[in-house]
Amino acid sequence: MKINISGHHVDVTEAVRAHINEKFSKIASHFPSLISLDIILSKEHNKYQAEISTTYEGARLSVKAEDDVMYPAIAGAAKKLDASLKHRKGQMKAKLHEKPVSTTPEIAHEIIQEMNLS
Repeated sequence: MKINISGHHVDVTEAVRAHINEKFSKIASHFPSLISLDIILSKEHNKYQAEISTTYEGARLSVKAEDDVMYPAIAGAAKKLDASLKHRKGQMKAKLHEKPVSTTPEIAHEIIQEMNLS
């Protein structure tokens, strides 16, 4: 999985890159069809924000988390992304199952009258 990291008013150091790779290695193993992540780290009003966007199974997913410290903001965004990916995966699997069909005829009393019950 390719991870694109960019910073807005934040220096993206090797330690930050290593932390991000560590956090998203679990997600990469659980969702192998995930190709890339776009991560934007920013600092506004003394709060760090981590915004992650990706495309999974034809749907665009985007999550955002913020905290006073950068690393918990990254961890929160990773947790939200994991939850949204699991939700999307559940939606995809739910569509594979057939919906139950009503077996009761629309006009049941007419069918019963046609039957030979003797």
